Amino acid sequence: MVNPVSNAPTQVPAQPAVQPSQTRQPARAAAPKAAVNDTVQLSNTAKIVQEATETQAQTVKEAGAGDLQARALLAKEAAARAGSK
Repeated sequence: MVNPVSNAPTQVPAQPAVQPSQTRQPARAAAPKAAVNDTVQLSNTAKIVQEATETQAQTVKEAGAGDLQARALLAKEAAARAGSK
């Protein structure tokens, strides 16, 4: 379909002036959302540092009390000593 083209100026209706009190305010949230809580456990890091810095006497004492990690460490050290002889 063909639309006629006119050279007549098109009138745009004037918009009324907006008063500052009439400006649109952004909507405010009714209630803030609950914060997301992330937990970080530093105890594992502390245990690793403690294990790395403990003395041979502490390791023997812990192995005697049934600590499997201490027993494994003593066995590993004993195997290394036996292999180096």
